[in-house]
Amino acid sequence: MDFNVKKFASGAGLFFTRAVQYTEEKLGQAERTELDAHFENLMSRADCTKHWTEKIYKQTEYLLQPNPIDHTGARIEEFLYEKLDMKAPSRVTNAELLGQYMEDAAKEFGPATPYGSTLMQVGDCERRLGAVEREFIHTSAISFLTPLRNFLEGDWRTISRERRLLENLRLDLDACKARVKKAKAVEAKAACDAAVGPDFQETRPRNYVLSASASALWTEEVEKAEQDLRLAQTEFDRQAEVTRLLLEGISSTHVNHLRCLHEFVEAQAAYYKQGHLHMLELQKELGRLPNAFALNSSHSAATPGASEAIDSPVETETLKIEEVQAPATGTRKAKVLYDYDAADSSELSLLADELITVYTVPGMDSDWLIGEKGNQKGKVPVTYLELLS
Repeated sequence: MDFNVKKFASGAGLFFTRAVQYTEEKLGQAERTELDAHFENLMSRADCTKHWTEKIYKQTEYLLQPNPIDHTGARIEEFLYEKLDMKAPSRVTNAELLGQYMEDAAKEFGPATPYGSTLMQVGDCERRLGAVEREFIHTSAISFLTPLRNFLEGDWRTISRERRLLENLRLDLDACKARVKKAKAVEAKAACDAAVGPDFQETRPRNYVLSASASALWTEEVEKAEQDLRLAQTEFDRQAEVTRLLLEGISSTHVNHLRCLHEFVEAQAAYYKQGHLHMLELQKELGRLPNAFALNSSHSAATPGASEAIDSPVETETLKIEEVQAPATGTRKAKVLYDYDAADSSELSLLADELITVYTVPGMDSDWLIGEKGNQKGKVPVTYLELLS
């Protein structure tokens, strides 16, 4: 191994000098070059941006992947693919896996049974929800997480490197200022000694010659220190300008992150909207499937104790809309939230944003109401309505 002793000793000496200089600055025993207030505000704003961008980035990762350290090893797999600069394969979501289990269970129980057919419908919906979730995660990773990560791993590292270089140049500048100050103090003392002149009775002439020579040497040392100071000041000013430009670029970063935030909100809104529509469709499908509750209801209707339910105008198996009459009180106005296509003649088709009159009748399913608009009448699902006072 090529080991340079001189370079190591020089680095160790510089480190020790920096430590002493930092200590003296903390104790107020050394001069420190202060940056202007605008520059300090820029650095504070940059630190704040880095801090909150990092927290938002990590929390968004937890939102998109709530349990990264699970039995699937998802986070480890993504880490390896990222280090190998390879695209990670598409992985099924928990909802898709749940849907697959439900469909497999339905095949075992029998898809013709009420439980099996319901499992099949719910499983298919869960798989569609999982696909929507996977698309949301993919879109959010590209439009939101990637820009945040690029800032933390790219722009911020550049800013940090330039700030460290600026701090080193500031220390060099302060060291040059201290050297000039010390050299001038010694030069002034030497000049004072030389100005007194020789005392031939008490002082030997040789001391006067040495004092004059030292004064000349310190004058030369002051000139050299001032030249080093001018060079250090030039390098410091140049680096300060470079760092200032990078820090001012934080405003552009905020604009970029604002655009990405809007895209993230749009993706999230689309995700929840599609999920809501899938669930409404599932509710509609489940309402048409035969189930154990319907069988129990039909069985209880056949018992003598249920004679009043048989006499009711609303039957359990089939609702005769033409026999249903609006009550004298209890009707309400409702706004339609989504379009709805009637499944049969007992239901009423709806258009979004229209107003209808709704009411309920004894023995009717709580998930449905009777709706009227003009001369049309029929059952309407409650989930498609916003009841008005």
